[in-house]
Amino acid sequence: MIAWSKGLAAGLIGLGVIVLLAVVAPWIWGADATHLSGAARAGVSGAHWLGTDALGRDVLARTLVATRLTLVMTVLATAIAGTLGILLGTAVWVSGPRVRETGLRLIDVMVSYPAIILALAVAAILGAGAVAAVVAIGVAWSPAFARLTANLAASVAGRDFVATARLLGVPPYRVLTRHLLPNIAEPLLVLLSVAFAGTLTALSGLSFIGLGVQAPSYDWGALLNTGLAALYTNPAEALGPAVAITLTGVLAGFVGDGLAAGADPHRMRVLGGRRGRAAAATVAASSAAASAASSAAASSAAARAERTAGDRPQAPEDALLTVDDLRIHAPTGEELVAGVSLHVRPGEIVGVVGESGSGKSLTAMAIARLLPDAVRADASVLRLDDLDLRGAASPDRLATEIGVVYQDPAASFNPALRIGGQLTEVLRRHRGIGRAEARERAARALERVHITRPAARLRQHPHELSGGMRQRAMIASALLTEPRLLIADEPTTALDVTVQAEILDLLREVNRRDGTAMLFISHDIGVIASLCHRVLVMYSGRIVEELSAADLAAGRARHPYTRALLAATPRLDAAGGGTPLTTIPGRPPAPAGRPAGCAFASRCELVMPHCADAPPPPVRAGEDHWAACHALEPAPQVESAP
Repeated sequence: MIAWSKGLAAGLIGLGVIVLLAVVAPWIWGADATHLSGAARAGVSGAHWLGTDALGRDVLARTLVATRLTLVMTVLATAIAGTLGILLGTAVWVSGPRVRETGLRLIDVMVSYPAIILALAVAAILGAGAVAAVVAIGVAWSPAFARLTANLAASVAGRDFVATARLLGVPPYRVLTRHLLPNIAEPLLVLLSVAFAGTLTALSGLSFIGLGVQAPSYDWGALLNTGLAALYTNPAEALGPAVAITLTGVLAGFVGDGLAAGADPHRMRVLGGRRGRAAAATVAASSAAASAASSAAASSAAARAERTAGDRPQAPEDALLTVDDLRIHAPTGEELVAGVSLHVRPGEIVGVVGESGSGKSLTAMAIARLLPDAVRADASVLRLDDLDLRGAASPDRLATEIGVVYQDPAASFNPALRIGGQLTEVLRRHRGIGRAEARERAARALERVHITRPAARLRQHPHELSGGMRQRAMIASALLTEPRLLIADEPTTALDVTVQAEILDLLREVNRRDGTAMLFISHDIGVIASLCHRVLVMYSGRIVEELSAADLAAGRARHPYTRALLAATPRLDAAGGGTPLTTIPGRPPAPAGRPAGCAFASRCELVMPHCADAPPPPVRAGEDHWAACHALEPAPQVESAP
């Protein structure tokens, strides 16, 4: 939505008058513009308000008639510049990483040259004429559109709804037209109005130096050229086209300023807001690259030691999801996730907890194959039942067997599209279901997650729903294809406490009713303990403890980090009453500065000298319970009764 202002109204009204003039001027003053009066270079008079030219033709009439050709050429050149620039700027963000890198570098090179220099080069190649001038200016202005479009598209391409579209296997051209362009349309409209003024000036400049419109045709730039010869005897001959160029450019500037000032501030915040968590992780990882070279040898040694230190718990044969030795590397080479192994059984809710930056979301996005292109993930095993997630997995199976619920419900849906179209997309694309049946199923899915008036909600845009309703709709969308695994990446963090409890109850209901396995990511150990069956504690890119939710709730955690998290968590029951909360001193190490030994050693109360030498091996602490700590002694083996 655009809010009206005086400047915007004045600009639109003024341009409207000029457009009307361009339509009617050749009919009304066309004869006067070509009539040879015999009064060559006549000055200003009642018969000729701006005098006459060298052939005795009325300058005012010629200026008014030239409006049509000038505006047509300007509109065409602006359209060429906008089309080329927008296509190039958005195409790089829906293509592969190599094409993207090449495209961005190409845009940088094109922007480095002044537009008028590029226009002169194109015009010199194509020759003088109106068509050559339009093409030259259109090509010359396209880099500006490409640069802005690429920057805007980058802010949208990393958001959750684009990641979901890619998970669903939406082709690049559909991602471009359905998800990217509608969300960057307002700032591009502002640039179009500003570019119109610049294009008008550039076209007039080409005609002024003889590379634009050729006689007998004429535009404002050509009239300005002929008026230059009589500048000292009849300055009004040059004044008419000069005022026309200036006034039209100023009015276009008013429109651009009005659009920029009146654009919906909520939409602009959405466009310029935070990127997807996976893309943010890439940026954060890149910023930590300064000391990567000095720690490369130590990281390599730590990795080798970790692979041989102790026996890792093996995934059971009935595991639905199996991940073994998952390693995720940033574009700069440092290891963000260092050898994570986990499994999820059918119908099981497995929680992953840890401080921000521990690698929880990166692990989840690697499983869903939603990591940024520049981030590389490797694993010995990465499998969902019989589906190998490391190779070219079937898009249909990947889109229907894994569902993802993101952290921010405001970023989960495309703000430019209605809820119904976004929910039905996966059914229509991967299940081949018709529009009517897909909408019926989507309405039932919304009803199952306790959204009132589901049929009406399908016709609404995301901003018309509350935060809790958007998150429920996101869960409905993820469950619409009846996935075998649901990845919930901090789905309650952005919600208030009451809505958090409702979403957790909904996830429990889905798990009990449908038997859906879940991988639940959170930094809140209390939420994890209340929802999950089994808990994985991550720290600095590694899993440091695995235990049952019952053991966690009962305080039977063994790793010092898990105990510290519990001690820092408020409790409202009798056992926690009156117990002061503690804090964990220090901060987790950056990926590039991860020590060769235990990453928690600098913050641990039980630290020993050899903790700095090698990563601690996993130590068995009970049935389905292990922790990686040098200070722990293995639990005694208890034989079951025959």
